Amino acid sequence: MTKPDVPGETQTVDLPCGETVRATDLDLGMREFECACGDAHAVVMDVHPPERFLPDFLVDLLQETVETSSDEMPEFDTPHLLGVVLEEFPDHVAVADLSEDGDVGYALLWVTSFDARRLHEVVVELVIELMEHAVSHADDDAAIQEFEQQMVEFDVSTFVEQYRAERDIEADDVYGNA
Repeated sequence: MTKPDVPGETQTVDLPCGETVRATDLDLGMREFECACGDAHAVVMDVHPPERFLPDFLVDLLQETVETSSDEMPEFDTPHLLGVVLEEFPDHVAVADLSEDGDVGYALLWVTSFDARRLHEVVVELVIELMEHAVSHADDDAAIQEFEQQMVEFDVSTFVEQYRAERDIEADDVYGNA
């Protein structure tokens, strides 16, 4: 939640840990910051692509298959991913609508009590849950069994480690650094 915009005064965001941060202290390249509380908090902005968390092919699949209820954001995107996180962990996510603040360069901001790596794992875990739910409605028992078998063999932590290492190789990618 943000404090009201007072002319000449920087908006602040109340964090899940109880601290506050000035919105202008969180720039577009930031994925995590060290808080005065002593913890690192993940930072996500609406301008960050969902590929920050998920491979291109999976983002494409989600955008093709997930129907959103938003007229403003009809395509599945980062705000939808963070909406799922917020729904599951409401006490761990601070959300700020900064669409009226031209000084920050983004409209929506999420800061979590999780560090960037843990948030990445949470996003992947929740997307898997969404996929499991969707597959469970399929009329194809073989497809359901195949998906379940693949999930038994899938390790979220290993995937996140490998995906983050692969993304970090691309130094030119401003959105892929955490």
